[in-house]
Amino acid sequence: MLSIIARRALVAIPTLVIVSLLVFALQKILPGDPVLTLAGEERDPAVLAFLREQYRLDDPIYVQYFAWVGQVLQGDFGVSLRTDVPVATLVLQKLPVTLQLAAMAMVFAVLIGIPAGILAAVRKGTWMDYAANVFALSGLSIPNFWLGILLIFLVSVQLQWLPASGYVPPTEDLWQSLRTMLMPAFVLGTGLAGSLMRHTRSAMLGVLRADYVRTARAKGLLPKVVVLKHALRNALVPIVTLLTLLFGELIAGAVLTEQIFTIPGFGKLMVDAVFTRDYAVVQGVVLCTAIGFIAMNLLADVLYVLINPRLRHAS
Repeated sequence: MLSIIARRALVAIPTLVIVSLLVFALQKILPGDPVLTLAGEERDPAVLAFLREQYRLDDPIYVQYFAWVGQVLQGDFGVSLRTDVPVATLVLQKLPVTLQLAAMAMVFAVLIGIPAGILAAVRKGTWMDYAANVFALSGLSIPNFWLGILLIFLVSVQLQWLPASGYVPPTEDLWQSLRTMLMPAFVLGTGLAGSLMRHTRSAMLGVLRADYVRTARAKGLLPKVVVLKHALRNALVPIVTLLTLLFGELIAGAVLTEQIFTIPGFGKLMVDAVFTRDYAVVQGVVLCTAIGFIAMNLLADVLYVLINPRLRHAS
């Protein structure tokens, strides 16, 4: 087990280096100058020169990069050019919001995708199977921004059941927090539910053909016991690992959903930082997202080995 973790960690190091290089290089080619935004309308040359010196924007790019990497290794992601707040503080403020959204979306995905996949596999070739596949294809095809706008119009404007936007921390009002996050979580969860349904169906079809399942049926066990106790338990091996990867995608892919529903999370922080040319925030958010995604991939590998004894003995 430790050898597997060590190998994955060694692979993660060059990945993070490449991500940091790409983020740092690509944002430098963006049009606009953050110093002009900070200086305001007057744009006094003395103020511009002071800002460039303060944020080391006149240094060569490679000098800026290595200086930034050195700070990151010490836990310092820099300071926001727009708000003068440490990037680490902004990350700690926004990350719980996105984690809450991702967790609620994952709940929707699991409650919809896994039962639909089981039903489609058990009823293979029937109308239930076709209906589940249509739902999965719809969830994967419908853009999140379109579904979000449609739900806002129907649920919030027409029916007035849920708030159209905003965010309330669960520490202030748990019920209102759940209400504000319900629609965006559903929007994100439907896409994942489609992918989860297809993987669950495929895994269940493979397990239902196994000899031990046929033996369980021959013993006269109830179909419900055969499906849920014998088949599903073994089919969950790839599904559990898939869930960890999907959770990482949720954190990285909530940008549009957070913008539509005005949720002050990771995605909205990054979009605002791009528009204001806040380099330090963009670098910090993307790097933290990459670290989180790599960590979820590592967790998926570990869980797969823990669940599957054959891989544990092979390692």
